[in-house]
Amino acid sequence: MIIWWVVFFAVLPWGVRVPESHEPGHATSAPERPLLWRKAAITSLIAAIFWLGAYYLIQSDLIPVRVTTG
Repeated sequence: MIIWWVVFFAVLPWGVRVPESHEPGHATSAPERPLLWRKAAITSLIAAIFWLGAYYLIQSDLIPVRVTTG
């Protein structure tokens, strides 16, 4: 879940365009079309790749994360 949120906040500003004319009551920095569903889908794909990479590193013991005693 942490990987997904970190990637989401990295993907969030992609393709943001601020309108030239602002409507009353809206922030001047509000994007025209945020496309949040598309960004959530892209985030899920990228996060899955990162998660698989992390899973592989942990399971292969390339980076030791388990403490063994004995």
